[in-house]
Amino acid sequence: MKAKVNNHEGQNVPVPTLRRLPGYLSYFKSLKINGVEHVSSSQIATTFKMDPTLVTKDLSHTGVKGRTKVGYQVDQLIDTLINFLDFNSSENAFLFGVGNLGRALINYDGLTHYGLRIVAGFDVDKSLAGQTIKDVKIHNLDDFRDLSIKTPARIAIITTPDDSAQEVADLAVAWGIRAIWNFTPQSIKVPAHIIVENTSIYSDLAVLFNRLNK
Repeated sequence: MKAKVNNHEGQNVPVPTLRRLPGYLSYFKSLKINGVEHVSSSQIATTFKMDPTLVTKDLSHTGVKGRTKVGYQVDQLIDTLINFLDFNSSENAFLFGVGNLGRALINYDGLTHYGLRIVAGFDVDKSLAGQTIKDVKIHNLDDFRDLSIKTPARIAIITTPDDSAQEVADLAVAWGIRAIWNFTPQSIKVPAHIIVENTSIYSDLAVLFNRLNK
């Protein structure tokens, strides 16, 4: 059974569809830059090497409609997807683990452009406490409880060493975090109402190497 989530209108949206929509959005933005005003589902499908009916089904979840022999209006597609994906809103996030990956995420402006704002970083290395990376202040992990009470945030980003991921997840959930973006390969356990999205660089690398060498 495919996992599904609810959008603002109460529809059940398959997670694979949600994963494809940001790719569509990026494509539509590139079309606009190049002066393209309309695009068909067949053109989109060709770009993404997909069946046109799947593209049409994906976009139907957003409520956007195309016109026969004209296609979709690019400006409308962009506006609709930004609103549908909540990329025009802003969610605060705490980042745990200010190593190379954590610092890279803090420095990456793209997250802010898509609605995710890292408001504080935490690390067990006390020498990092007090440092600031692109206006994001770094705190010792022991200070998380007090800061979480003062600063509202619903998302935790975990970029700690693997063996610390579960401990950090437990702490984050205990003090009000509702969703976790886990960049470690560690499978973390959380209560059923907590959302977890795993992004494993190593898993992607394994697939890349396998396909490259086979």
